[in-house]
Amino acid sequence: MKKLLFFWNELKASFWFIPVLLIFFSIALSVGMVYVDSLIQIDQKGILRFFFVQNLDSARSILTTISGAMIGVAGTVFSVTLVALTLASSQFGPRLIKNFMYIRLNQVVLGAYISTYLYCLLVLNSIKDQQDYTFIPSLAILMAILATVVNIILLIVFIHQIAISIQADKVVSDISDFIAIQVKTLFPEKMGNEPDNPEALDIKKILVSYPKTFLIESPKSGYLQYADSENLMGIISQEDLVLELNNRPGSYLVEGKELGKIYSKEELKENTLRKIHDQFVIGKTKTAQQDLEYSIHQMVEIAARALSPGVNDPYTAISCIDNLSSTLSYLADVKFPSQYRFDQDQNLRIIADTLDFEGVMDAAFNQIRQFSIGSPAVIIRLMEALITIHFFAKRKPQQEVIVKHAEMILRMSRETIKEKNDLNDLEERAAKILNEKKE
Repeated sequence: MKKLLFFWNELKASFWFIPVLLIFFSIALSVGMVYVDSLIQIDQKGILRFFFVQNLDSARSILTTISGAMIGVAGTVFSVTLVALTLASSQFGPRLIKNFMYIRLNQVVLGAYISTYLYCLLVLNSIKDQQDYTFIPSLAILMAILATVVNIILLIVFIHQIAISIQADKVVSDISDFIAIQVKTLFPEKMGNEPDNPEALDIKKILVSYPKTFLIESPKSGYLQYADSENLMGIISQEDLVLELNNRPGSYLVEGKELGKIYSKEELKENTLRKIHDQFVIGKTKTAQQDLEYSIHQMVEIAARALSPGVNDPYTAISCIDNLSSTLSYLADVKFPSQYRFDQDQNLRIIADTLDFEGVMDAAFNQIRQFSIGSPAVIIRLMEALITIHFFAKRKPQQEVIVKHAEMILRMSRETIKEKNDLNDLEERAAKILNEKKE
């Protein structure tokens, strides 16, 4: 079920899905409105005569005008969207394009104009002028006029949204919001139960009772996008196996590369191996659904581009650091899942390749630190971010990782910052972390 949810989320991110749905809706609506018009005889007297079309020429003229205008504006909307995607790609990086495709308004606006155009064509085709029969779908034409009014409002909202969506602060804020939702979904990760005392586990002793080993090879080259943890645990438990995973979502796999190992007490059935293979999704691109590092790298890429000599925009880089510090402050006090996952009977079933706090910190700050050489303001803000994260870190391993990053920033700064006052400012901030270490 979760695998279907993964494909559903990926489908919603495509730029064609919502427009296609709206096109099918417009076809159904046109048929339905024409059918209602054929059943109802509207008395066009009084104020109603100002809203309903009463002659064939007017009906054809209105529908032709609307359909022509809608397809013209649809082309304009498509062009504006492509320009926005081009600007976003050059300014923030090509990996950010998918984030813009996720924006539902862009999909709805494009679909609304195309579907209105198609609706008008279908209603126009239903108008009949014969010797013994005349049919004017007045209600359907009124619906086309109302749809046009809505589309005009949508165009205004769309232009406003495009103008906002390519602003650096808005892009960074949207990614940060997505990461905040993602970390609360992924931590703690749900894949079976955790051991009470993982340090006391004797893994070799457990695996001795599973003498047969089978390799799980990648069926094709690409990125591991998704692993259905619940179904995987169910299959492994039912077949009394132990699965050791050597990769996690976001890892690149070459066809035939070892994805993991299965430890079994007897020969493994081909059907069982196939079912285990089916719980993994491998694709050509990375996705953010189970890969926290991918979302963090998007933010890092914006900061790295902002710090490049051709752009030289330290304020955008500082904004990225501020938003990353919020995410890492949350993760600093979160219990990361153990790599050892047990079933309900407390039997070891999965040895996972898990993400730890040090890996997240490295993904977030290593490249920004490396690109920040020559920008004291960014380096100082990096240290201030570490101070904030250190405040929320209650566990010693997390604190040691933060201290390590503070020491790396300090060593780099002593070699690159020439201004003594800037270096003193940095050392004063670093002392808030490093002095606590000495104590």
